[in-house]
Amino acid sequence: MKCLLGEKVNMSQIFDAAGNVIPVTFISVLPNTVIHVRTKEKDGYSAVQLGAGEKNAKNITKPQIGHFKGLGNFRYVKEFRVKTQTRKKGTDAPADVLPQDMKVGTIIDASVFQEGDRVRVSGISKAKGFQGVVKRHGFHGAPASHGTKHAHRQPGSIGATWPQRVIKGMRMAGRMGADRVTVRKVKVERVDAENKILALRGAIPGRRGTLVEIRG
Repeated sequence: MKCLLGEKVNMSQIFDAAGNVIPVTFISVLPNTVIHVRTKEKDGYSAVQLGAGEKNAKNITKPQIGHFKGLGNFRYVKEFRVKTQTRKKGTDAPADVLPQDMKVGTIIDASVFQEGDRVRVSGISKAKGFQGVVKRHGFHGAPASHGTKHAHRQPGSIGATWPQRVIKGMRMAGRMGADRVTVRKVKVERVDAENKILALRGAIPGRRGTLVEIRG
């Protein structure tokens, strides 16, 4: 199990040995500290809690101070579940297995990943506010000629004679973005543990500074 918290820096490009351009997103890897380990016996499932970033001490609540166990004043706290190993039908269900190095107080950095690894990246997408159906859902709009007046970007009819109501799930105007998005099978192109930077191939959800969760 590999997991890490970081912040999106920006997008750029690098070149491989053959001179091909590779679009990448740079991730600033925060110092990750294991602050809690959940077990199957005690909590009903296995997971690891990571803390990252710095927060003003006056904004840390007393329950958080006790939970952090003096390891730091963390800005971000995320929990990563451990997958259960599968066995053939008819055998006893196996217990979740935690890596040996996942203990409270362990520091995890960018070196946990290697170049060529495939990871899953989750983050909050850019928030775009209240948008109409053309931008939000890709509606084409009404013709610009032939008598159209003040209705070029309107959605048109939203219902039928029956059942005299708007059908649930109707695509309409509303808030756009700010959703949790996960991108799978993202390739790790570069690992710079010294400068705490990861270069991931392609685009990653979110604006600059967005917290991203990376799972191996």
